[in-house]
Amino acid sequence: MRAFRLAYDGAPFHGFQRQPDVPTVEDALFAALARLDLAAPDESKPPGYSSAGRTDAGVSALAQTVAFECPDWCSPSALNGELPDSIRAWAAADVAEDFHAGLDARRREYVYHLHAPDVTDDRLADAAHRLSGEHDFHNLTADDSGTVRDLTIDVRRDGDFVAVTVSTDGFPRQLVRRLVTLLAEVGTGERSLDDANRVLAPEPLPGPAGVGPAPAHPLVLATVEYDVAFAVDPDAAALARAVFADSRDEHRGRARVAGSIADGI
Repeated sequence: MRAFRLAYDGAPFHGFQRQPDVPTVEDALFAALARLDLAAPDESKPPGYSSAGRTDAGVSALAQTVAFECPDWCSPSALNGELPDSIRAWAAADVAEDFHAGLDARRREYVYHLHAPDVTDDRLADAAHRLSGEHDFHNLTADDSGTVRDLTIDVRRDGDFVAVTVSTDGFPRQLVRRLVTLLAEVGTGERSLDDANRVLAPEPLPGPAGVGPAPAHPLVLATVEYDVAFAVDPDAAALARAVFADSRDEHRGRARVAGSIADGI
């Protein structure tokens, strides 16, 4: 059994998990594994397959983790030979036969790159401090169970952006994106710090008082921690860095063009 770290740009995909009729990261992964003859003809995935978890449509990843039975020659570089450029394997580890990429994860960390030139940093930090720790986050997810979590939240400014880093052992649906909405609205003064207290109260928030999810594309699954030591594949990692560096430069160019049009109207 071997586990792999996957990095991907979530923009072309309707999330990680396979769904009917829409492209997902798992679709591309399973197609690559089929071309490598790593799945039986009547199976869509290889024996022992598991993943660290789902990411929403548009969400990217640095360290999504999958595991499955495969021969020794199956390396990150071998996988990348069949994967699209938007998905790159870059590290691997041999794991026990009963390893499960989701159930054996000790901690997960997401980073949201919030464009926040108008956010007051002190207000943002106060809200992050209030929401950190163990609470019932039922007002920030559509899930009915698993809503009590012990969150670590860190906010750090980088120019016009604030990196909101959230970590815990597991995340209910849309928790990070709704949390970011709340932090941003407190930071701009649209909401008060008391609203953060209301979100953590037992009573459900109705109608306009509810907190919706922030856009998906600035969110990245940054790491998933295990009691496993992953070895970086130097060639695969170098090519992955080049692919995503090229994507960064392309988007910078697009942003400059869009900005020039906006400024000229």
